[in-house]
Amino acid sequence: METAARLDAREQAASPPPPAPPAPKAGSPRKAALASWIGSAVEYYDFFIYGTAAALVFGKVFFPAFDPMAGTMAAFATFGVGYVTRPLGAVLLGHIGDRYGRKKVLTFTLLLMGVSTFLVGLLPSYESIGLLAPVLLVVLRMAQGISAAGEQAGANSMTLEHAPAHRRAFFTSFTLSGTQAGLILATLVFLPVSALPEADLLSWGWRIPFYLSAIVVAVGFWVRRTLPETPAFQEDAPGKDDKLPVAQLFATHKASLARVVFGAQVSVVSTIFSVFTLSYAVNTVGIARSTMLTVLILANLVALAAIPLFALLADRVGRRPVFIFGALASAALVWPYLWAISRADLPLVFVFGIALSGVVYSAANGVWPALYGEMFSTRVRLSGIAIGTQLGFALGGFAPTISAAIILPGSDGWVPVAVFVSLACAVAALAIATARETCRTPMHELGER
Repeated sequence: METAARLDAREQAASPPPPAPPAPKAGSPRKAALASWIGSAVEYYDFFIYGTAAALVFGKVFFPAFDPMAGTMAAFATFGVGYVTRPLGAVLLGHIGDRYGRKKVLTFTLLLMGVSTFLVGLLPSYESIGLLAPVLLVVLRMAQGISAAGEQAGANSMTLEHAPAHRRAFFTSFTLSGTQAGLILATLVFLPVSALPEADLLSWGWRIPFYLSAIVVAVGFWVRRTLPETPAFQEDAPGKDDKLPVAQLFATHKASLARVVFGAQVSVVSTIFSVFTLSYAVNTVGIARSTMLTVLILANLVALAAIPLFALLADRVGRRPVFIFGALASAALVWPYLWAISRADLPLVFVFGIALSGVVYSAANGVWPALYGEMFSTRVRLSGIAIGTQLGFALGGFAPTISAAIILPGSDGWVPVAVFVSLACAVAALAIATARETCRTPMHELGER
């Protein structure tokens, strides 16, 4: 008579092995890149029309009791408030994205940005409801900041985790190309609006770009609705008993988080170029609004081509050298650009503006989605990108306010602003110089120390 142990052994040998768990679907790099591009364009159309309005009209609409300079600084401060709430949004949306998936974050951010932007267009002016008008403006700007905190981090994680190993920088760069497209769209919409008579511009004209956000948000939502979750997240989805993503991040990736925070100081170039110099050129030097808006459009059209080209270069030679070049070259070119504006030398304003924002800044701007994302493992990637960039972007958000405070009278009053931008870029370059090169690191090894 056979023992029970022998019977169990025979039954196990006879029974077929349990089926292997289904492998995650292959990545969809083109679809992820397209969804990230369109979503970022929509999201940052909304974000940038606020910056353009802050530079051109918000001082007069929401802070008319202030003198012109103080009103401009107050309007810039409301622009910066969006960056104050970004770290809060980064923690919240980073947790959702790392715990429950990238797609949920991308849907939420798109809807939040669209609703808050549309409501800005409905706000009464200071003359209608007094102090409540700028208070409501700040609240809606804070909602925009929360949305923006999760948008780029979610889109970057999505495209990075769908991309083939040898082209991760190229595919993730579409997130930033979308950002540039959003800025172009925002500026194109404001170009005819800014040509309205002053009374029409301040009463109803500035509201039109905010109302149009409802259309672009609907387009972005339609594109993103069918995008699958990433293979990397499916393979390494967190368990219920795992630590919170933020706790894991600070326990295992503190050095990488610090590098992202300091590397993100290069974003000062973007807000100085798109917000501060617009106000400085129009309100101080007297250059026509349409001229400066055209500079913005042309620079960003060039950036649309330059960003993926620099990303392709980063896939060949590495992320660090391309980013460092972009940061240091931006530090150098901000000087002749501000000088040209101060002299109202329009040909040089176009040349240096396009060279600065369209070309050299694109080197850093197009590479950082892959550079930052590859510093973190899958389980904390969205939190790491979101928290690191949003803490770093805070300086960029308040850069127009800081610049308005430190600029001096006279034709050379721009020099302190140039020093400020150059220092921020140098800090970013130094931080990234200490990072590990990851352009040839397999996905499953990213984030390892």
